[in-house]
Amino acid sequence: MLGIRLEPELERRLDWLADATGRSKSELAREAIRRYLEANAEEARRQSILASQATESEFVSDDTGWTR
Repeated sequence: MLGIRLEPELERRLDWLADATGRSKSELAREAIRRYLEANAEEARRQSILASQATESEFVSDDTGWTR
């Protein structure tokens, strides 16, 4: 089980979508989390491989990822 707190605007948007689609907020949140994880899993694997191969003199990390 997972409990989360949402900003008021995000919760209002979630309430609206749940009402508009007839789906529960939990169902919508599960779908959104699932999609996010699927979309970001490959990038996370790539970053992990780069980090494991990097030496400090070859690569640096910034907000966009690992670069030479």
